[in-house]
Amino acid sequence: MSKTLCAIGFDADDTLWHNERFFKLTQERFTELITPHTDHKNIDNLLLKAEQRNIGHYGFGIKGFVLSMIETALDVTDKRVPGEVIASLIKAGQDMLRHPIDLLPYAEDAVRAAKKLAPVVLITKGDLLDQERKLAQSGLGELFDTIEIVSDKKSHVYSRIYGPFGGVQNGMMIGNSMKSDVIPMIDAGGFGVYVPHEMVWNLEIARTPLGHPRYHELVDLSALSEFLEKEF
Repeated sequence: MSKTLCAIGFDADDTLWHNERFFKLTQERFTELITPHTDHKNIDNLLLKAEQRNIGHYGFGIKGFVLSMIETALDVTDKRVPGEVIASLIKAGQDMLRHPIDLLPYAEDAVRAAKKLAPVVLITKGDLLDQERKLAQSGLGELFDTIEIVSDKKSHVYSRIYGPFGGVQNGMMIGNSMKSDVIPMIDAGGFGVYVPHEMVWNLEIARTPLGHPRYHELVDLSALSEFLEKEF
């Protein structure tokens, strides 16, 4: 053991359970519904721009996604989108909010392995009610010493969360988003561990900090226990 960790943080969506694939399926449905009513060929890009533009208004999560779909539908049809299409988009969002949780392989084992070494913290962003619902369904809630549902993941947020445990410089964050989980944690002075997922939202893509002494990458969560034993 060469280093001591004061706390180990886990991202939730697409780190512990599937999430992005439901957005992808709904976006495909959105395109199917809108295409007959517009000549625009870049609907997906327009939706992405709306999502990016609206993060400051609605935050992250399904509700903001649905509102961005409705806004895009109105824009590309010059506000002539049929009411039944809007109703279908609202229903699609409601279906997403009701979708059962599907844990990723090794999720529970990884959290338990980390908990043997240090307090474990769930750090996730998005809609409060939806994140609470998913955590309750996951069955993992009781494993965490602290749960933080934040509006965004920035360096100062990590500094605040890890402060009571002994300081972010002795903390670790594990997640699938280079932009939200890894880079801001490293910038704050902590360890960032990247666990890739097959689907990544375009707005979460960022350059990998290769060569940084506090950056680590695992093939999946099954490798976490051995990594912690070897490095910490």
